[in-house]
This record gives sequence, structure tokens and C-alpha cells, in this order.
Amino acid sequence: MGGYRIVVVACLGCILLLSGPRDVRAGSGDAGARPTGGPPAAGSAGEEMILFQELPSVFGASKYEQKPSEAPAAISIVTAEEIQRYGYRTLSEILRSVRGIFTTYDRNYSYIGVRGFNRPGDYDTRILLLLDGHRLNDNVYDQAAIGTEAVVDVETIERVEIIRGPSSSLYGTNAFLAVINVITKSGRDLKGREVSGSGGSFSTGQARAAYGARLENGLEMYLSGTFSDSGGQDLFYPEYDSPATNGGWARGADGDRFRRAFTKFEWANARIVAGYSSRAKHVPTASYGTVFNDARERTSDERAFVDLRFEREFGLSSRLVGTGSYDGYWYRGDYPYAASYSKDYGYGEWWTGEVQAITMRFDRQKLIGGTEIRTSSRQDQGFYDAEPYYLYFQDRRRSSIWALYLQDEIRVRDNLIVNVGLRHDDYDTFGGTTNPRVGVIYAVGDATTLKLLYGRAFRAPNVYELYYQDGGVSQKANPDLRPETIRTLEVAADHTFGARVRGSASVYRYGINDLITLGTDPLDGLDVFDNVERARAEGVELEIEGAFNRFLEGRVSYALQRSQDASTGATLTNSPRHLAKVNLTVPFLAEKLVAALEMQYTSSRETLQGGRAGGFGVANVTLLSRAWRKGPSLSLSLFNVLDKKYADPGGAEHLQVAIPQDGRSVRAQVKYEF
Repeated sequence: MGGYRIVVVACLGCILLLSGPRDVRAGSGDAGARPTGGPPAAGSAGEEMILFQELPSVFGASKYEQKPSEAPAAISIVTAEEIQRYGYRTLSEILRSVRGIFTTYDRNYSYIGVRGFNRPGDYDTRILLLLDGHRLNDNVYDQAAIGTEAVVDVETIERVEIIRGPSSSLYGTNAFLAVINVITKSGRDLKGREVSGSGGSFSTGQARAAYGARLENGLEMYLSGTFSDSGGQDLFYPEYDSPATNGGWARGADGDRFRRAFTKFEWANARIVAGYSSRAKHVPTASYGTVFNDARERTSDERAFVDLRFEREFGLSSRLVGTGSYDGYWYRGDYPYAASYSKDYGYGEWWTGEVQAITMRFDRQKLIGGTEIRTSSRQDQGFYDAEPYYLYFQDRRRSSIWALYLQDEIRVRDNLIVNVGLRHDDYDTFGGTTNPRVGVIYAVGDATTLKLLYGRAFRAPNVYELYYQDGGVSQKANPDLRPETIRTLEVAADHTFGARVRGSASVYRYGINDLITLGTDPLDGLDVFDNVERARAEGVELEIEGAFNRFLEGRVSYALQRSQDASTGATLTNSPRHLAKVNLTVPFLAEKLVAALEMQYTSSRETLQGGRAGGFGVANVTLLSRAWRKGPSLSLSLFNVLDKKYADPGGAEHLQVAIPQDGRSVRAQVKYEF
């Protein structure tokens, strides 16, 4: 109970913070959570300023709205307009378009790779995924869902913020390599009804309906519902090419069905956001040694949350924000074996409360302090044979954490900002951890901003890594796991070329200690998670974006990255050395149509078995009609236009060294707003 007393004291401290000095100098800004004034070179006017003002703001870097040029991190933002123009269908496809990020798909889940790091079999635990600032990683596997199992529909997204580098100083665990904050649309963004339907390759169909409004009394509401069904493909795997396994063909075993519901209500200083998703995915790869070509192998993921937020302003320069939320996650897996039919499950439910104070009452400073409590009322796992019944493992847990954080953004000079943050987390499993972040943002001139960034972050071992075992068959628990940590040093630069083009560059280096890895204990031959590895990486990311002439817009990026095992010097698995991306759009027919071209190159990657998955280049094309603000719009997308054959490295649960990806496919979508 001592931790809870500390949290209560911190809440009182937030209130006292807001009652601090009222010496506000003109030009130092208004409310702390409002969009800030100019970039470090405040007061300058010109084309560069106009360009910056047209940029979307970023919320996830500091828990308040600020310009990307002032954020203590290298930022990328993908807007709803880009999502529509390029025909993105999932959050995974959105993220894959961004510099330095790659994704992997094993025909069940999608996984995020950031700056050369994406261990096969990791459920995106080193990425913090937020929806309107609400944490989406679950409390059993710490999974950040970005594929068809994701709780968010891309049609509801207003923008996606990608904040690179460690951010545990604000968010705690999972904010390890990056924070991804999805900002959803509000009622004012739709102002009416919207229905859409799409169909495409692999017997895929999807329907969606949405309603949005802003009433005269200020109430805003946004509601959205989606249903999708895909029959999937018949897939050939040479590893199973024998008469006993259907000649290597998995037929009718790749189906994917999901449904989603999302709503947001905003009124005065209050907001309610809720979401629900359910997906059933058949797994065609015969993972974990199951029977090949058996459509009974599938996983089911359900996710639900309700988030309540209330704000109270104190004058023009301070505000107090309180949030409370409930989350639930339910996973079920069906695994047919030759002599049994097994089931696996993981159920989680948790409650979160957070209070934060944001103030600019101190001269040239923006201060945010807060406290968070997260209580997991359910963290259940189990594994059993359903036919014939035999229980291998059943585990029920409860846990809680509390945390305190403080960040100070100091405007030392008109062109110099120092951002210092610190957060302490206390777990009832392994104890406490404290993590800092420091950013120095310097405007060299009106067009150039330099950032020097340092941060330390941690990832707490989740209950799956700590306690999962299958009764001594293949895996055992390790309750003594420690959190893994990362230290990152980065130099980032932004430069504008005239009013229309911007360039970004980052040079970074990071080291990871106590990396949690699944290995085999030589004493008993059982798999077990342990803190056994260290990793280091360094790289360069370059990007240029904007309107290259009157009609041609887009961005071009390149990332060079090298990730190694710090002990052996060996290149990490599933880590491409080179990533290159081109995104271009061109309007034509009096701008009633927009054509979008996307090209992505990923170099070869090491596999778990010591081989290499070859490099590949993929091109996608989308044609979009944009003739009317309200009314019908059409889009036609052709993915992997050249039908390139490529594969992603498989995890240890697969016999396949690499998992082949989709060839050429098509999707047509009709949308009607009224």
C-alpha cells in the first residue's frame, strides 16, 4: 500500500503545481496542452513558417500537442489523406510506408521492425501502441496488434504519429524502440453518414458504416462499425511436399474474418472513447508442429476498451487531466495434432487511472507531471488437450504497477529548447526502475532545426515470458526474469527547402542489455525465456518530402542500419541492412482523379536457421476519385504490381525457414458520404 500512498501524494502535488507562480510573460504561450507558438525561431515570418504551420501537430511525444520540430524525438506523421490516397488497408501497411520501419507477416500476426530490430516470435512488445493516447498493448503478451486483429480501422484514423526512440520517461514499459500514437477522427471530421464496401482478391469483402456529428450544444459523436471476411489463399510450402501432407498445399486454411466497432463522444471538457474488435484467423503454416493442411488450426483475438477523460483548465496557462479506463483481451488458439486436439488461451483484464498536470505558469517553461496506476485484475493462461481432455497448464495472476513522471520543456533562448524527462515505475514482480530522456532542440536558422537526443527505456517481462509452461513437454517458466533496457543516442536534423519541400536526417546508436530471449536449457532440454543477450545497433535515416512541383507530391526515404549481437558480432536475425521507399501522388483530369505510386525495397535478412531471406522490391498503385466533398468516391488498388516473389523470416514455431508473402492482388472500394 506504500506505493498507493505515494501516488496519492503525487496527485496532490499536481494540484499544487497548478497553483504556482502566475508570472506569465507575453509570448510564452497559452494553455500547456494547446498547440504551441512558433518553432524555436519564433517570431520569424516567411515561407518556411507557413510550411511548418501547415504540418499536423504531434501529441504522443510529450502528452500534449506540439510542433514536430519542437518534439524531443524524430517524428513521422501519416495523415488520413495519405491513407486514402495510397489505399492502405491495415495499420501494418501504414507503418511499412514510413522511413526506417519494416514489417513481417507470418500469415497469422504482423510484426513491426524499427531501426533494424524485429526478433522473430516477438509480439511487438518493444513498441508502445496508443489510440488517442490510450495504451493498447495487452497485459498478457504485451502485444501491439497492427494487422487485421488491430482494434482500429484505418478509415477512422485522422493521423498516425510515429515517435522514434525510447519514451519510457513518459510511458513506462513497451516505449522501448518507438511509440505509435493513432489519432482517430471526431464528429466534426465527418458531419454526416458514410458507408463503404470493398472487394478484392482471395475472396475478400468488407463493409463499413460510420456516423459523425457536432451538435449545437457542442456535443461531438463519432461511431463506426466494420465487418470483413476473406477466404484466403491456397498456399504451397515445399517443406511439406509429400503425399502424406497434400503435396505441400494448404487449401482453405488461410481464412480471416474480423469485425470492429468504435465510438468517440466529446463534450465540453469530457471525452469517452470505446472500441471493440474480434478476429478469427486460420493458420496455414502448421505452426508448433500441428497437422498440416488442417483448417481447424486458428487463433481468435478479442479486444475491448473504454477510456474516460476529463480536463479542467486553470486560467489560460494550466490544466489538470484525469483519465480512467477499462481494458480486456481474450486470446484463444486451436491446435490440431496427430493424437490430440489442443487449446491454448490467454485472458487479460486491467484498469488504469492517470492524473497529470500541465502548466506554463513558470517563465519560459512547460511542465508536465503525472502519476499512473495500472491494476491487472486478470492475467490467466492455460494449455490443455480438448480431445482427449488433459490439462497441462493453468495459471491465474493479478498484478499492479504505479508510476510517477515529470517532464520540463525549457525555452532557454528563442531558438533553443531543452527537454528533460524522468519516470519511475514500480512493479510488484521485480521492483522499481527509473528512466530519463533528454533532448536539446536548436534552430540554426529559420529553415534548419537540430536535435540531440538521449534516452533510456525498459521493457518489463510479461506474464507469458514469466510464467508460461506446458507441463514439461517443451517449455518451462522463469519467474526470475529482469526487465531489459535500452540506451539510445541520436542526432536528428530537419531542413526546409523553400516553402514546399522538407528534408530529415537522423544518425543513431543504441545498446540493449538483458535482452529477454527464448532459448533451450541444456540441463533438461526445455525452452525457457532468460536474460541472456545484448544487442547494439547504429544507423542513418534520410527522407525528403513535400510538393516537388505543382502536381507531384510525396516522399522518398532511405535507411542504412546495422544491428548485431553485442557478444558475438553476428548480425541479428530479421534485420535488413537497407530500406528504401518512394511514395508519389499525381492528380489529373482537372484533379478529379489522383494516382498514387508506392515502391519499397527491403534488403536480405538473416533467418533463425542461419540462412538468408532474399531482398525484394514491391510496387503498389492506387487510383482514387476525388471529385466531390460529399457523395461517392471510388478507389482501385493494385498491390505488388509486378507479382514479386518474396518471403519474411519465420519464427521458431514454424518449420518454414521463410514465409512466402502475397503476390499480385487487387482491391476495389466504393465509398459514399451523405
